[in-house]
Parts: sequence; structure tokens; C-alpha cells
Amino acid sequence: MSPESFDYLLSKVGPIISKKTTRFRKPLPPEERLALTLRYLSSGDKQRSMSFGYRRGASTVSVVIRETCLTIWEALNEEYLRPPTLPEEWKNIAEEFENLWNIPHCIGAIDGKHIAMKCPNNSGSLYHNYKGFFSLVLMAVCDAHYVFTLVDIGDYGSNNDSGVLPNSPMAKALEQNGLGMPEKEPHNGFEDDLPYFLVGDDIFGLKTWLQRPFSSRGLSEHQRVFNYRLSRARRMIENAFGVLRARWQIFGQHIIASVETVETITKAAVCLHNFLRQTKCASYCFVGINYCGRSRIFLNIPTEGKLTVTDFVIESLINM
Repeated sequence: MSPESFDYLLSKVGPIISKKTTRFRKPLPPEERLALTLRYLSSGDKQRSMSFGYRRGASTVSVVIRETCLTIWEALNEEYLRPPTLPEEWKNIAEEFENLWNIPHCIGAIDGKHIAMKCPNNSGSLYHNYKGFFSLVLMAVCDAHYVFTLVDIGDYGSNNDSGVLPNSPMAKALEQNGLGMPEKEPHNGFEDDLPYFLVGDDIFGLKTWLQRPFSSRGLSEHQRVFNYRLSRARRMIENAFGVLRARWQIFGQHIIASVETVETITKAAVCLHNFLRQTKCASYCFVGINYCGRSRIFLNIPTEGKLTVTDFVIESLINM
């Protein structure tokens, strides 16, 4: 994070986390509170290690991190995590997906991520996931530039993605069109009107607003091309989770905190991710090459329906 970004973030959260000086104590200044919290999130150090490094009590560090993360969420979520509510905003996202990844009317990629944490007290197996550790679920939708647009945080780790999504406020809003999604419209190359939709992996159920890939067996050529395009768009959410994990090392280990604090930490990290993606901070994520549909990617499609790297030019299929 650049000094300019830190100063701007401090101007947002500083007035809220400032404490009054009393006769009994001199509070930590807001810049130290923010720096300590960002250091904790980005380094992944234990809170006791942070207390030694900053020469503050362990309980003080715990309270500062919890309060500052909650303040970051309150200060940034309405500006940097505001979901699109107008058809024009959704269409702008769809245009970016089509320009970059050659999939029309796609308004986002959706997937879930398990946030590892210690076993909560008296929770049984509610938070124990199929991967063998305790977690809560971050269900998120992102645009074509790794920016989260919709998030649902805090479901039990024992639930899989197909169980988390239907019970989330996100799905209910999409089902009832409470987010201002545009109506289906005609598109070049399609006989019928094409709805706007999210893309996800094959664990999700097929809906008009959510597309999943075809089964991997016995596919026709057009179905394989569809799976290829959908996979290119769907990996945006995988990349977004990868950037989130690489930048905020707290997610590289089991978070030792209560369930409420883990939720607060995740909310703060998601807001900080969007904040850094949407501001001029080149150090957050390297700028790479956009591998759009015009790139010459050589593939061979044998009759068995599997893709192998050799002589077939996918460009001829994408542009057909």
C-alpha cells in the first residue's frame, strides 16, 4: 500500500477509531491502530507476536484489531463494495466480460472460499468442511477486473457452495430481480433473446441468472467451446480469491479468533481488496497480459471430447 493510499484510508477510518485522552490513560493514535491492523492482515502474524512488536498488551492488540476491522468495513463498504443497482451498471460489467473473455451478457463470476479458523467452542461439526479443517464460507461475485461486487460471509463451513447460495440474501435478490438486473435482450448470433447471467462451476444449479458448464462426457464441438468460454470467465473469481489470499496473508493460516471476529476480519479484507483494486496502487497486483479471444491458443479436440495442447487453433472456434 502506497503512503498516499494509507493517508486516504486513515482519513476515512481515523475519525471513527480515535479515542479521547482521559486522566487514566493515553489512547493509541489512530495511525498506529490502522498500521497495526494492516500489518496483522498482510503479514499473518499471531496477535501475541504483534503485541511484542508494537510493545502493547495482548488484550489491547486484540481489541484494536477487532475495532479497526469493523470500522474499515463500516467506512468502505458503501463506497467500494456497493453492488450494482442499475441496468446500465450491469451492462458495463457484461461489456467488459465480452471484450476481455468473449462471453456475452455475463455480469459476474461466482464461487465460494473457505476461511480457515480454529474450532469454535461448542460448535460440533458445523464449521468442519470437507477439506478437513474448520472454516466459514465467503461466497462472492466479482467482475472482469477481480473486483468483488456481491459477497455473503459467515455460513457454516460444513455447507458446500450449492447449499450456501440458495439460502443467501444474494440469491434471493437475484431471484426476485432486486438488484436492477437488465431484462434479456437480443445479441448478435443468437436467434432468441439472451438473459444476463453469472457464471459458476458445476456444483451450482442451472438457473436463468446462473450458467454452469456442460458435463465433461460426450460433448459436441459447440458445447466444448461453450465450456471453454465459460471457464475463461469463471476463473476471474478464482483469480480474485488468489489475489486476496496472496496480499492478505492472514488467510494463509487458521485464524485464531472467535467466529464473529473472523467474519469482521474477512469483511475488512474484502473492502481493502476492492479499495486497492479501484484506486491507483500499482503495487497491489501486477499488470499482466489479457488473454482474450484473439490470442492464438493452440488446442487439439479429439473425438473423445478431451482438450490437449497441440495443433488446433481455438481462434477459429471462438470467432465462428
